[in-house]
Amino acid sequence: MADDGSRDATAVRAEAAGAVVLRLPRRGKGQALAAAERAAPPGPLLLVDADVAGDLTPLGDESAQSGLRVAAFARPEGGGLGIAKRIARALIRLRAGIDVREPLSGQRALDERARAAVFPLAPGFGAETRMTIDAARAGIVVREVELDLSHRATGRDLHGFAHRGRQLAHLLLAAGPLRLNHRGQRLPLVGWLTAVHEPVVAAIGLADDLWSGQERGFRAHLRARRTTGVLKLVGIPLYALVRTRSVSGALLVGLSANALNQLDTRPGRALKTYIALAIPLRAPLAAAVLIAPYDLREMCMLGDSGSNALGALLGWSSVDRLTGRGRWIAIGALAGLTLVGERTSLGRVIERTPVLRGVDDWGRP
Repeated sequence: MADDGSRDATAVRAEAAGAVVLRLPRRGKGQALAAAERAAPPGPLLLVDADVAGDLTPLGDESAQSGLRVAAFARPEGGGLGIAKRIARALIRLRAGIDVREPLSGQRALDERARAAVFPLAPGFGAETRMTIDAARAGIVVREVELDLSHRATGRDLHGFAHRGRQLAHLLLAAGPLRLNHRGQRLPLVGWLTAVHEPVVAAIGLADDLWSGQERGFRAHLRARRTTGVLKLVGIPLYALVRTRSVSGALLVGLSANALNQLDTRPGRALKTYIALAIPLRAPLAAAVLIAPYDLREMCMLGDSGSNALGALLGWSSVDRLTGRGRWIAIGALAGLTLVGERTSLGRVIERTPVLRGVDDWGRP
């Protein structure tokens, strides 16, 4: 059993009944299920919410059709308006081309092939919807089994609507692009939000998020020639050259975008750097402040789209405020950081420096 920081007696009663309980900090449903799956032995899985009552035997029947089996409640239950459920159905239809009755049901049985296709799950309340999408897109049969079940539904009060608001946000993020972070968790890429400030560089970075290969560093990308990294290497400075009509401006923006991208290897690292520099440079703060709490809690990732766009914003602000010698000093410093990143990594430098390591840890769970 995965206990996602619950405050009731569920985990204690489960242990008393003989269950092995994996106690976790409060990270959200999807990450809790993913952690429990990693701890579970190989083989089929049966996922069950703690607040469900009824007979789930037919769902876990190994003689039944293989694939992904989802429990459909025989009696409709729920205190909301059905908006989240309708949107989840539409997202599954859009991304996977199938129609389902219960897109949000947490009662699911998976054979080994389905388990390998859908884990690690999307975080939060988008886990089940993305699970269905991934299974269907992998060619796995998704079948709903009607069962006489009941569960504790949230009501039409402030708490209930707040819960469904979070659920809706998680659904939308889970259906979009996802990427594995340094822990192997699968997180939504939200760097596209920075497009409100810098759409061109955000779009170039998003191309790298979606279609990048295994190449890392300038030399690897240049040897491979046709990579999304080369697109960034050429496209961002070229765009900056057109916009600033200055070689020094193009270098400053391109190197700034690359430097912040090099820092985006741990939660919150790039955003802390951006916010610290954006204040004196008077660069836009709205998107970074909005994303930072979720990035620090490992609920989402900036990706190349966000880190490159935020770095470019620092570059634009620097172009506006630095001229002559000051601009070339900044270019030299950024070029030096780029060389350090090519030879080792900026992350290693931070982790080996006690003061920087302490600041880097601020705000993480």
